[in-house]
Amino acid sequence: MKCPACDRALKQKEAGRITVDVCEGGCGGIWFDWFELQRVDEPDEHAGEELLEIPRDAGLIVGEERRRHCPRCGGIPMMRHFFGVKREVEVDECPQCAGFWLDAGELGRIRDVYPSEEEARAAARELFTRIIDEELGPQREESEEKLRKARRFAHMFRFICPSYYIPGKQRGGAF
Repeated sequence: MKCPACDRALKQKEAGRITVDVCEGGCGGIWFDWFELQRVDEPDEHAGEELLEIPRDAGLIVGEERRRHCPRCGGIPMMRHFFGVKREVEVDECPQCAGFWLDAGELGRIRDVYPSEEEARAAARELFTRIIDEELGPQREESEEKLRKARRFAHMFRFICPSYYIPGKQRGGAF
């Protein structure tokens, strides 16, 4: 496989129970196949420590604006997005094989954002709740008001249509 950042040949490197492809002697980037990144993205996962410092060519300058293509799928453009809700680290992900390309230093920055998976999930829940409250809060309040009105309306008719007229033995009226 070729490096999507500097076009050099990637070398396989073992890190714990996973094998990743690294651009050793080039840009220092790392290719993670499907679900490999989740095994080394937290500080307590010791397998990732040996991937924090990949030897690289100090004179090589890689342009961040360059569109990256998946080294596994051959020619599929990768999507660049933030890794996590704090939006501190941008990564490249293949939409076809779900692999991740991390440039030099990005794995260390990812590991610094959240100390554990529980804290990452808590931050995601907090962000989701904040977005939902801001965007959908008025619609939720409107729905709750309509539900209250419907219950009041049904409550008024409970004496008109008592439960003994309706099969099923409802208590307190038909509604």
